[in-house]
Amino acid sequence: MEPKLGIRNAKSLIFKWVVIFFAFIITAPLIIVLAYIVKQGIVQVNWHFLTNVPVPVGETGGGIINALVGSFLMVIMASIIAIPVGIFAGIYLSENPRTKLAYYSGLCVDILQGVPSIVVGIVMYFWLVKPMGGFSAIAGSIALAIMMLPIVIRSTEQTLLLLPPSLKEAALSLGVPYHRVILKVIVPCGFAGILSGITLSIARIIGETAPLLFTALGNRYLSFSVGKEMESLPHLIYTYATSPYDDWHDLAWGASFILLVFVLTLNIITKVLTRKWKVQL
Repeated sequence: MEPKLGIRNAKSLIFKWVVIFFAFIITAPLIIVLAYIVKQGIVQVNWHFLTNVPVPVGETGGGIINALVGSFLMVIMASIIAIPVGIFAGIYLSENPRTKLAYYSGLCVDILQGVPSIVVGIVMYFWLVKPMGGFSAIAGSIALAIMMLPIVIRSTEQTLLLLPPSLKEAALSLGVPYHRVILKVIVPCGFAGILSGITLSIARIIGETAPLLFTALGNRYLSFSVGKEMESLPHLIYTYATSPYDDWHDLAWGASFILLVFVLTLNIITKVLTRKWKVQL
């Protein structure tokens, strides 16, 4: 009996270390990439870098304020469009899973999630940019919103499906109207999962370059006009990283570091808010 127990313990220990080894293999590339970006980018970041526009070739200095403002405005506009639509669509799919409309809507969501971002950009170019007569931040925001929708919809749907039916039944038994049950009971209980989906969708679009090449294009100057060309961090990084100038390469590394910090900060804030919300519940 004891030899068999020893063999099982040895197998368990071996399997444990195999899992740890492969977990390290998965994590190591991420750590290497993050460390390299931090090493190359943090030395470029200062107050002048964050508050000035890029300078012409041959001049020293310059910053990325135009890209920071552009990315912020386009992400905000995309979120305003995608988040309400995505949440309500997710609620419908979770509440009516057996209807034909829900089936075909879910199928369309899955297909949309697999559409390459550059295809979304091309479609928005022909649907918005050409009819509007020029590139604009509005077109870029709509393209980003389309990319956000599948993630928000699916995260909302799957989160609400995990909630016990007794929550809704208890509220309905008290005479609460159906729409108030959804908005005041079901959605708040699934807030953590919905918020995680929103964060994931923002983290995806904040680094997208292809759709913005066909919609917002870019702008070397600081602009608040959403009806005209506007710069973004991913487009600035792409432009500067592919240039032949060392100064522009340095700016690209600095912008990459800022983008990385923004995504990490967004995830940390979401985790804190989610934990606080769960405690209140």
